[in-house]
Amino acid sequence: MNVHELNTENRKAIARLEGWLSIFGNILLFGFKFWVGVRTASLAIIADAWHSLSDSLTSVILLFGLKMADKPADREHPFGHGRAELITSVVIGILLAMVAFEFLWKSFERLQQRQGAAYDSLALWAMIITIVVKEAMAQYAFWTGKITGMTALKADAWHHRTDAISSVIILIGIVFGRNAWWLDSALGIMVAVIIMYAAFGILKSAISPLLGRPPGEELIANVKKVCEKYSGGEIYVHHFHIHDYGNHTELTFHIHLDGEMPLKAAHAITRQIEGELFREFAIEATIHMEPNQT
Repeated sequence: MNVHELNTENRKAIARLEGWLSIFGNILLFGFKFWVGVRTASLAIIADAWHSLSDSLTSVILLFGLKMADKPADREHPFGHGRAELITSVVIGILLAMVAFEFLWKSFERLQQRQGAAYDSLALWAMIITIVVKEAMAQYAFWTGKITGMTALKADAWHHRTDAISSVIILIGIVFGRNAWWLDSALGIMVAVIIMYAAFGILKSAISPLLGRPPGEELIANVKKVCEKYSGGEIYVHHFHIHDYGNHTELTFHIHLDGEMPLKAAHAITRQIEGELFREFAIEATIHMEPNQT
């Protein structure tokens, strides 16, 4: 199953299910880890708990973004509200960066104050449970992101994955360094760095299409194949411009046709090309015709 086999409503239903599962799962993990963190005086575990809660908050933002993207086109937004999904990803990335900075600051403070934590078997099990649950949630979110093609779901998946990774780091620290007072703060710094790295990746993947980017080589090759299919042979295709609006994509490009061809015939060819691009790739294409130079 891939993005081209799902209609818009199925994509949204899958995304909403992932969002609600993320919200409830992360709230439960937050409560459990926060209690364990307070009980053991572990800043790293408390930071990990807030990381889980931030996952649920970003899932709320994800659902809000899907709701916005569902709004139909109007006079002020003639191409719909699909870019709300990308804006949602930007908000998720910013929240992640804020969480990372907060715990980086607190970890350095505790290093200066020489404060440690009292790990026990409960802390060990808290991290094991978190790793299993969060990686399962990440795998599900990656799968939903792949089959729906939604950037926000992929961002949510990386949020789950970074939570699982940070829990692995804390677990290693619990197992191998229970007698080092500085270990908890060091682990807090490492978790903060991981979260910052994930935030950077999410922001980069969301901001790039918002600013505008060229179509990929694979898409250009597919467009050329479709053009050659209906033009009857090799054809010069150039001057590509793509505009991604989330669930609506506009593509414009130029093609060279026989200058002696009747306008009606040339128009029929471009209409066939536009129709297939929409059916196969869900792309609204606009084609500018030019006469061959030879």
